[in-house]
Amino acid sequence: MMSAPEASPEASDLKAKVEEVIEKMRPAIQSDGGDVEVVSVTAEGDVQVRFHGACVGCPSSTMTLKGGIERNLKTYVPGFKAVIAVDVDGKPISE
Repeated sequence: MMSAPEASPEASDLKAKVEEVIEKMRPAIQSDGGDVEVVSVTAEGDVQVRFHGACVGCPSSTMTLKGGIERNLKTYVPGFKAVIAVDVDGKPISE
């Protein structure tokens, strides 16, 4: 399956920074039996993530998304705008 092309070099750079932050958070998420995948990052700063494992359907995943992932991205990734959790079909998961 082919992924959508990145919109610009800025989007590629932003995605690398997002991936770096997620990698630092991953051990804590995995310690609870879950994981998170960066699905896409736009040049405008929108980040789509997909939860895996124990995170899928977990009531605390919203807290992980907003309190952990979003807070860290705002702190460490200039240009970050919003984080959106998506399902396996790429549709946003409502909070």
